[in-house]
Amino acid sequence: MLVTYLKASRDVCETDSIIFGAVLAVCRIIEAKVSTAGCATGQSNIPAWRRRIEERIAKARALIGRLICFRSGNNRPRIVHTVRMAFAMTNVSLSQPDITQKLTECIDDLKQRIAAWGQFQEALNQKSLPSLFTTGITHLVPKD
Repeated sequence: MLVTYLKASRDVCETDSIIFGAVLAVCRIIEAKVSTAGCATGQSNIPAWRRRIEERIAKARALIGRLICFRSGNNRPRIVHTVRMAFAMTNVSLSQPDITQKLTECIDDLKQRIAAWGQFQEALNQKSLPSLFTTGITHLVPKD
């Protein structure tokens, strides 16, 4: 079974996790005491900015899913509450006749935001940050 997982692993980190899990399983079977102090410190190798962008994208995708559920007729309380919160700062009422159009606009807006966040994340991954923030601001430099 371990061979199957190892063949399917994509990178060294995943292989390391598989082997570590297998070692822990064997140690539990033979009732050996293993100190895992320092292994799970709660710190991640993922930069904070990437985690925040990925969280934004995940929340937006979840909201899109709930908006689509509501648009297709799902009126469960949690779905309705989420839709109300999405339109809380607008003059949109859920009983309006054009609510389907408003939902579609909101979904399209969220999809555009997800695309923009993804492009921003890709720009940060490519280390093109200086050119990202310096383009178009030459007028702020004092002319001699």
